[in-house]
Amino acid sequence: MTTKKLARFSPTFTITPAMAISLMRIEAVRQAIRTLPITPRVLANLRETARLFSTHYSTMIEGNRLTQEQVARVIERAQHFPGRERDENEVRGYYAALDEVERTAKRRERISVAIVRKVHALVMAGGKTRVKPTAWRDGQNVIRDARSKGIVYMPPESKDVPELMEQLISWLNAKDELPVPVKAGIVHYQFATIHPYYDAGPVSGSVRSEGSLCARRILCPRSEGIL
Repeated sequence: MTTKKLARFSPTFTITPAMAISLMRIEAVRQAIRTLPITPRVLANLRETARLFSTHYSTMIEGNRLTQEQVARVIERAQHFPGRERDENEVRGYYAALDEVERTAKRRERISVAIVRKVHALVMAGGKTRVKPTAWRDGQNVIRDARSKGIVYMPPESKDVPELMEQLISWLNAKDELPVPVKAGIVHYQFATIHPYYDAGPVSGSVRSEGSLCARRILCPRSEGIL
């Protein structure tokens, strides 16, 4: 019995005029910031603020009930909020994952299956930094409507997940002329389409998206600036 090989990942997309304008604005701001005389101390503060903001708003998508100020207290002071244990673990995990993608970018490593699995493990580990990379799902999962509970999307079969993820990672690492925000958006979309984990939701997808941005040295600070 032969196994049918999946088609190579080659996304079809359109950059609209509005998107093009936004991309130009992003690049203009990036260049402007790179020329600013930012001290190491200010740079460190900016990086930390950006991580905390990202942690708050990305986990809020999943229904996290902690405020922006509470997220900062959980991360910076290990403060505990009674009845919010799940929310605390979620922000700790997300924050730890952001740290990992930044370290990966600074090492200029190519994104790999191992890195993706480790980042997901960090997201789910509640702040622990010694984690075992999470394996892909080994069964079928479905996306249900929150109200009706009806199935709204059925991801690919689990047997296809390893090859689909290998293709996505290979496409991400390939050199091309695509604007980085566009490439990151496509990675996020395709990751959600494959749904390689039973629990892979917006938070995990957001981390992958930011990881691809960091890997291309857009979000990760440089020594002479924050972009």
